Amino acid sequence: MASSAQESAPARKLTKEERAEQRKKKIGPPIRYPFWFGGSASSMAACVTHPLDLSDAPKSMSGTFVHIVKTDGPLALYSGISASLLRQLTYSTVRFGVYEEIKSRYTKAGREPTFPVLTAMAMTSGFLGGIAGNFADVLNVRMQHDAALPVNERRNYKHAIDGMARMAREEGALSWFRGWLPNSSRAAVMTAGQLATYDTFKRLLIDYTPLGDTLTTHFSASFLAGLAAATATSPIDVIKTRVMSSTQKQGILRIVGDIYKTDGLRWMFKGWVPSFLRLGPHTICTFVFLEMHRKTYRKVKGLDEKNL
Repeated sequence: MASSAQESAPARKLTKEERAEQRKKKIGPPIRYPFWFGGSASSMAACVTHPLDLSDAPKSMSGTFVHIVKTDGPLALYSGISASLLRQLTYSTVRFGVYEEIKSRYTKAGREPTFPVLTAMAMTSGFLGGIAGNFADVLNVRMQHDAALPVNERRNYKHAIDGMARMAREEGALSWFRGWLPNSSRAAVMTAGQLATYDTFKRLLIDYTPLGDTLTTHFSASFLAGLAAATATSPIDVIKTRVMSSTQKQGILRIVGDIYKTDGLRWMFKGWVPSFLRLGPHTICTFVFLEMHRKTYRKVKGLDEKNL
């Protein structure tokens, strides 16, 4: 009878500490990975998704591809790839590296970061990364859009280094920091939407599903992180586009008010689909490549095989 009663009793809900201990058994103890892993993984992702950045809307994406290939050849789909890689090697190296360093120090003190804490870490890291990679971001935008411009309006930078030199010579070195504050603010929100949500979704999948630290978990968590990042940055992108396209000098609050009168709360998500079509695949590729970096590192270092 006692045995039967024990079998029919509902399973006890695990405490937060017990779930953390269970996660450690699944993925092993925390490991300090090299600072540059995030930049390397993001650069590899950029090589895969770079052509998606050539179009601003899904309805024109295929048309843009066909036009560029017909006009300039298939290699033009990778126009500006050197600036894109330079951006990832600066911006993403800093934001991933700083985020992991802060998180490592926090967990070393015996504390498990909550989602708000992870968000604060990610926003700080993203802001610093935005400053570090601002010059490369300006170059990246210019070089990507060059192929879509009329021939007489193209800047024709040979590569990222040539672009940096010409910007400094023709516009002054301060041109490297053009738009650094809004760019870094967006990078802070973007990084929170990607890194903090990825770690949280990964933790939830490992805690509450039998998946463990597997490719399926990495893909699922990165897909959800891409959704979160596209949603978080959508209002910023709408405002940025309206500011850049406006012929009058208006304050941000005035612009938001005008958009709200026209579209209501829907204004916050105008352009969400094309944003996710660019950001989603890049986020997925970045985290999948990052986890591959980590797995290879553990293997090379001869760490416990069950942690892989």
